[in-house]
Amino acid sequence: MYLQRRNRILRQSPAIRAMVRETILSPNDFIVPLFIVEGENVISEISSMPGYYRRSIDQTVKEVKELWAMGLKSVLLFIKCDDKLKDNKGTEALNPNGLMQRSIRAIKNAVPEMLIMTDVALDPFSSYGHDGIVENNEILNDATVEVLAAMSVSHASAGADFVAPSDMMDGRIGAIRQALEENNYSKTGIMSYSAKYASCFYGPFRDALDSAPGFGDKKTYQMDPANRIEAIRETIMDIEEGADIVMIKPALSYLDIIREIKNAVDVPVSAYNISGEYAMIKAAAKMGWIEEDKAILETLVSIKRAGADLIATYFAKDAVRLIG
Repeated sequence: MYLQRRNRILRQSPAIRAMVRETILSPNDFIVPLFIVEGENVISEISSMPGYYRRSIDQTVKEVKELWAMGLKSVLLFIKCDDKLKDNKGTEALNPNGLMQRSIRAIKNAVPEMLIMTDVALDPFSSYGHDGIVENNEILNDATVEVLAAMSVSHASAGADFVAPSDMMDGRIGAIRQALEENNYSKTGIMSYSAKYASCFYGPFRDALDSAPGFGDKKTYQMDPANRIEAIRETIMDIEEGADIVMIKPALSYLDIIREIKNAVDVPVSAYNISGEYAMIKAAAKMGWIEEDKAILETLVSIKRAGADLIATYFAKDAVRLIG
């Protein structure tokens, strides 16, 4: 049999496959989420996220030093607020000596070159577990945006390189950019969760931060999983308001959205490989149904192939070890 083209020629050995590979993972691709709690010398495994931990500030600093030594250059900080400090106004979020602000300063002092991104949302601080101020069972948009802008300035003042608003309130990117500029933080970037869907895969994350909504759900502000065009519209609006990086969350069920947005915008695109996606791989590997290392790499390659320039993932350390 005579064939003009034999496509398998470019697949026949590891060396050839590596030479023509289209999608390459690098430590520079990854953002490492970190969960921080009060106390000293605390390292507490998250039951629904095997192998992932909440850490006190001192242990977080040790972890960040290890990440930097591995070539990982960006962390995304989340804090677990004590219940007694939670209210309906996010008061503790604005505390200049709050856990988030102290964490930023400690990491910057220990590893000055580490890029620090901070979660900007009210759910960790809310007595209702929602991303905004609640009134008559409704999440108030404009009042919440005011707090988010002040929260962003507080993070910038502590030394954050990027603030990462994850709330999905209307107009918050413009308000945050204005607040940063007015307070002389023009160098602080915004990584906006531009297309954050009301997903069922957030459960382990909410377990990690004890931030599940106390009533109802988040569907009046997070996006409907059935919508595609809306994601593009939301993202373009965020860029027009001043977002420097845009994010799609979750990643695996929304690879088509990552590609659509990558094709539509000219700023870096990030994606969040979320807690439920992490937990599913861990659970299947524990049962012997999949090979964990191969599943990690295939998952991350698929997200980057879809168009993500950056990937926030709990597998960052594993991936760096695997790609060698």
